[in-house]
Amino acid sequence: MSNINKVVLAYSGGLDTSVIVKWLQEEYQCEVVTFTADIGQGEEVEPARLKAQALGVKEIYIDDLREEFARDYVFPMFRANTIYEGEYLLGTSIARPLIAKRLIEIANETGADAISHGATGKGNDQVRFELGAYALKPGIKVIAPWREWDLNSRDKLMEYCETHNIPVEMKRGKKSPFSMDANLLHISYEGGNLEDPWSEAEDEMWRWTVDPLTAPDVATYIEVTYEKGDIVAIDGQAMSPATVIEHLNKVAGANGIGRLDIVENRYVGMKSRGCYETPAGTVMMRAHRAIESICLDREVAHLKDELMPRYANLIYNGYWWSPERLMLQTAIDKSQESVNGDVRLKLYKGNVTVVGRRSADSLFDGKIATFDDDAGAYNQADAEGFIKLNALRLRIAANRGRELK
Repeated sequence: MSNINKVVLAYSGGLDTSVIVKWLQEEYQCEVVTFTADIGQGEEVEPARLKAQALGVKEIYIDDLREEFARDYVFPMFRANTIYEGEYLLGTSIARPLIAKRLIEIANETGADAISHGATGKGNDQVRFELGAYALKPGIKVIAPWREWDLNSRDKLMEYCETHNIPVEMKRGKKSPFSMDANLLHISYEGGNLEDPWSEAEDEMWRWTVDPLTAPDVATYIEVTYEKGDIVAIDGQAMSPATVIEHLNKVAGANGIGRLDIVENRYVGMKSRGCYETPAGTVMMRAHRAIESICLDREVAHLKDELMPRYANLIYNGYWWSPERLMLQTAIDKSQESVNGDVRLKLYKGNVTVVGRRSADSLFDGKIATFDDDAGAYNQADAEGFIKLNALRLRIAANRGRELK
């Protein structure tokens, strides 16, 4: 690409993105703007400012996006009970559209010609970042160094740092063998012995959850309150979306809840083994389905379940800003207008059990559902005609089959 005067880089302050800053400056002879997002990864983001300044960056953005991430991305996704391939709660996937959105906003604010990121050419994140960017600004240029340069190993990156006087923070102690990505919703692990699907994850790998075997022997009970499909309070205490997730991460993690070990199908075509910790998300999923079970009409609930895999694929593959995801979100949000009430949960040694649910909008009618005398609320004799009408096509087909014999 030519005529690149300024580029906005998604910058973590780590080895890869520090090299990218210098590489962009040299390869494209352009000014680099850095953007560092705090989305609840649990690490200080302010040190990235000093690192960027040391690399000659003049425009530096460091944004606290935790509440926006929880409110506008995580919560809408959980209204749909979203799970990818039956297990994955999409913790990494759902963070990417927010980062892409902010990259474009900063590009507009600074008059940048392009954006850049440190995602590799093998993964899903390059797709998610770039689909989001193109959806929000069709003419934006994207520079993906991992698809262009030959610095394809840690040793080569370190050599580049030495040649170009890029300071590298040498962490003391044992280095984790895993590639980790964390945000408010989850932490993911890839690489190391996880590249063998038969190899069990090491106990030392997990950061947010205790081993279910050593979790407390006494169960923890919590009560979550819903308004329009979103948790607004825990144990009677009102909380913001980000605070809800932070609180549930601590409580659920202390009870060994939220570990996952899967092999997933990446959008780019390969299978990938990864481990995830999603304590809050695991509780939120169970609780939301519980409140919906008494508040949603049967056919609405079943239709949501039919649409969910498509919605999950859209998020996983990077189509958060697509018209079809926005259309589905409108339908999902409409369904949540009556999803209000409380769910009581029991957390114990890696398990989440729903032990109570109540709502002023509940469709559960004890007078009809009871096995005792319902005082005429339901005429059981009506079931005979219902069954015969629904059996009509089956009987016709069966008779036709006998005739053919």
